[in-house]
Amino acid sequence: MASKLPSVLLRAGEDRRVRAGRPWAFSNEILMDAETKALPAGSLSILRAAGGQALGLATFNPHSLIAARLLTSNPEAAVDALFFGRRLARAVALRNRLIGVPYYRLVHAEADGLPGMVVDRFDDVLVVQINSAGMDALTSVLLEALEAELSPRTIVLKNDSPVRELEGLKREVVVAKGELTGVIELIENGARFVADLSGGQKTGWFYDQRDNRRFVAGLAKDARVLDVYSYSGGFGVLAAKQGARLVLCIDRSATALDVAREAAKLNGVEQAMTFQKGEAFEALERLSGTSARKFDVVICDPPAFVKSRKDLKTGAQGYRKLVRLAAPLVARGGFFFVASCSHLVESAVFADQVRHGLRDAERTGRILLSSGAALDHPVHPSLPETAYLKALTFQLD
Repeated sequence: MASKLPSVLLRAGEDRRVRAGRPWAFSNEILMDAETKALPAGSLSILRAAGGQALGLATFNPHSLIAARLLTSNPEAAVDALFFGRRLARAVALRNRLIGVPYYRLVHAEADGLPGMVVDRFDDVLVVQINSAGMDALTSVLLEALEAELSPRTIVLKNDSPVRELEGLKREVVVAKGELTGVIELIENGARFVADLSGGQKTGWFYDQRDNRRFVAGLAKDARVLDVYSYSGGFGVLAAKQGARLVLCIDRSATALDVAREAAKLNGVEQAMTFQKGEAFEALERLSGTSARKFDVVICDPPAFVKSRKDLKTGAQGYRKLVRLAAPLVARGGFFFVASCSHLVESAVFADQVRHGLRDAERTGRILLSSGAALDHPVHPSLPETAYLKALTFQLD
């Protein structure tokens, strides 16, 4: 197979990272001659050192910053349904051991040996998000492997991420198998939830907060809980199910709040819950300015404030403002959870902004837990920057 594939050469001295295990090669690390530039986006290629030594098989896109994404160090490998199937089987076995129910992030890109894509599992429904030209070109092979390994009832290609445009791909949502009508149910932490797989954000549910939801809900018995950016109620509904006295969920999306209401009913906790549509910062200012209302647990799980490097400074300061507004609403001795899913905001930067926000709010306390994404979101050891989720849980004085 190797002799039939085009070669992509790294520049002299630019092979160190790949040899050390990094599965990416950036465009400025690659010898971009006319022949290489002419390769179709997503081409399966042999990645070679400047001297010609084969380093492995990669998908290649001459138009992308991450130009080469390594699939395997074996340049003779056949990238077919069996290749995908072996990696899928390994990923399924790991999740079944870690999670125990068939509701999880099944494939987490590079960490599961399938770069540029994620797959979320909702029992016999799979939601696939493909974010690279290489994986897009291999979609039919992936679908064949998913069918062979899991025989799903429905497969949704939720290919609507903005990052696809950087790869020269169109944004679309396609039902590749079966049909999808309305929302579906899922089980997480022993509770029942509802996900909108076609119209919701990302793949329709955020499995990455599963472990953090469980931890925070464990603090919520008999508590007054405020869940800001509540989305589909993952934090708030579980807190109510774990015995919270009352839960106020705030989100800008009426559709998301409707889904959260449905989840509350499924778990028999609707009497303990109130839902309020509104922008988070405005709602927090209103809560602190009118009645000085206090909550025993305050949860802030916002969408990404930083989506590009040009927004890094102002976006990172958004976390400081969020904490400044939310921390005063925490009762003394209460608990405060705040998270960032902005992959460009490093953990130290996030922690520093949170610290400044607490100081602005004139609150002190202690960090109980510094955490990240749930166990079904493993991190490739040579791509530490892909550990995108950061979360801090405090008890405040």
